[in-house]
Amino acid sequence: MTQQLTVTEGRVPVLDPASARAEAARLRDRFAEGASERDAQRILPHEQVRELAASGLLAITVPAAHGGADLPVEVVADVIRLISQGDPNLGQIPQSHFAYVNSLRLSAAPAQQAFFFGEVLAGKMFGNAQSELGTKHVRDYRATLLPAGEGEWVLNADKGYCTGALFADWIPVLAHLDVDGPLHVAWVERHTEGVTVVDDWDGVGQRTTASGGVRLVDVTVTEDLLTPFHATFDGRPQTYGSFAQTLHAAIDAGIARAAVTEAAAFVTTTSRPYPDAGVDRHADDPLVVHAFGELEVAVRGAEALLAEAARAVDRANADLTAETAGAASLALAAARAATTRASVEAASRLFELAGTRSALGRLNLDRHWRNARTHTLHDPAAWKIQHLGRHVLDGVLPPSHGQI
Repeated sequence: MTQQLTVTEGRVPVLDPASARAEAARLRDRFAEGASERDAQRILPHEQVRELAASGLLAITVPAAHGGADLPVEVVADVIRLISQGDPNLGQIPQSHFAYVNSLRLSAAPAQQAFFFGEVLAGKMFGNAQSELGTKHVRDYRATLLPAGEGEWVLNADKGYCTGALFADWIPVLAHLDVDGPLHVAWVERHTEGVTVVDDWDGVGQRTTASGGVRLVDVTVTEDLLTPFHATFDGRPQTYGSFAQTLHAAIDAGIARAAVTEAAAFVTTTSRPYPDAGVDRHADDPLVVHAFGELEVAVRGAEALLAEAARAVDRANADLTAETAGAASLALAAARAATTRASVEAASRLFELAGTRSALGRLNLDRHWRNARTHTLHDPAAWKIQHLGRHVLDGVLPPSHGQI
């Protein structure tokens, strides 16, 4: 690394599996306290993100060789699921952070790994500037690094859906290395001259993820801050995509569980019984009890598929072949389909089961549906089912890219 890049002093806790889960559960409860108000008034969770970074949870995937916890994907999935139960915005904000820590593991040079893993262990967070608006499709990128002298490149780009960038210390920017060159990650410090993070995200759900734009104008990037993103997918099996999908599935599983939990609390404390049920308490209506049982089956099934999918990624990482990587992607396809359905259904049926009072705007119970519907638009579940069906019929493994 260049000499001006010095790892920040200090170190976050290195957590074992039990302490990581316990810390995630503690933060779940803390983050739940103000989640509804933050959503209703669109209060960005700067304080909560700082607390999340200080907890050590953002460092749990740093390799052991670099002093990190190197926890398995199964634990990471649990952490994101628990955080998302409290506030799925705070589950989604570090999604790209974890994805790009993984990218460093897979394709960065040793000196780059030492520097950036040191940054994470010092409590730093990565955002993202990957997607672009107005391109042909989600994997079509126009951003290009152009040569600007010995060991330097200049970057101009206009990125969208940049979740986490507003809170980040480093923004990984996906761009071609020279015109039509291979994709690289340009690591740009958040407050570098020429970098503007635009808080223009106005989604109906996940309202406080700050998933707005990043604009880069004549930003200089040195050679040592470029990592070859294309190398992750060039002719070798990988779990980059299935790991990223694990995090998305965990967010949706957290939303589903939160919706059922809040619906049950409302039904047992506030809802009035329907007269024809002949019961004194709405929660004793057999139709309501049955419906909650159905939702519990769906949510437990989604949670179980998430856990099994995470274990499949861990198995693939331990013995990486085209077959094990494909099996992990298929496991995640099933988990994404299940968590999508469970989160949207639970957040919608909440009102059917809780009754008219639950629709009051001041209660903001619709945030669960808005969060589920918005987040599940990542990588359509219908395509997950397509890949599963094609494998069942013809034994075809899914494609190797970052969205499966």
